[in-house]
Amino acid sequence: MDPAVDPALRDGVLALWADVSNAGGAVGFVPPVTPDEIRPALLKHLVAMERGTTRLLVGRDEDGEVAATAFFTFNTHLLMTHWVWLYTVMVHPRHQGRGYGRDLMAAVEHTARTAPGFEAVEAIRLNCRGGTGVDGFYAKSGYKEVGRVPDAIRVVPGDDRDDIIMLLPLT
Repeated sequence: MDPAVDPALRDGVLALWADVSNAGGAVGFVPPVTPDEIRPALLKHLVAMERGTTRLLVGRDEDGEVAATAFFTFNTHLLMTHWVWLYTVMVHPRHQGRGYGRDLMAAVEHTARTAPGFEAVEAIRLNCRGGTGVDGFYAKSGYKEVGRVPDAIRVVPGDDRDDIIMLLPLT
């Protein structure tokens, strides 16, 4: 949680994000995409981290490489500070199916329950793209579907997907 952001971490997250995107992962980009195209999105996360509104959880593989990420974003709306958003949840394709995702989601929940700064957090909310099966993965991690906006995500013209809203209560 909250690793020091240095060039190695930045480049590792960029490479992970590109690899996940290019493997068909639903993390905000449509393949093919390069790390340079992703850089502005990562910079937004890093600026929010500097401001204290976003925190980063990183998982590393046996070689110390960035293998997984999850970004927590705290709500600034006074009526919604009791839950956090979870964004850019990624596991490198070479590690998928090996328990990394399950471990990442367990670490996300543990962090939200125990880490300093999360004391008022009562739930984790995330959105995911329909048609990928990832909602089933989140359900196995305890998240419940609480809403769905049909055809809200346009991957490419003619390929619209539902925006699925999921929630993990912590209380």
